[in-house]
Amino acid sequence: MADAGAALIQVEVVYALPRAAHRFRVRVPHGATVEAAIRASGILNALPELDGQPLDVGIFGRCCSLRDAVNVGDRIEIYRPLALDPKEARRRRAASSE
Repeated sequence: MADAGAALIQVEVVYALPRAAHRFRVRVPHGATVEAAIRASGILNALPELDGQPLDVGIFGRCCSLRDAVNVGDRIEIYRPLALDPKEARRRRAASSE
């Protein structure tokens, strides 16, 4: 990360569950990575099921890498694994409507 004198920027880290959304605002040094912002937000302590898991992430709905830099006002989204492949879900819906 950048040195202690670096300007801080504010970003938001979000994780949505079916019945709840978790939102954490955090200030990180300019040039910080997505991973650094997630760790600084405290979300991994608040939701221990995420810690140690491979995370699929995005910024404003676009997939990105944990190594990507964040910008002022970014919303970092942590995505849940799909419960069912979308193609399989469509097949099941089509089969049940017949």
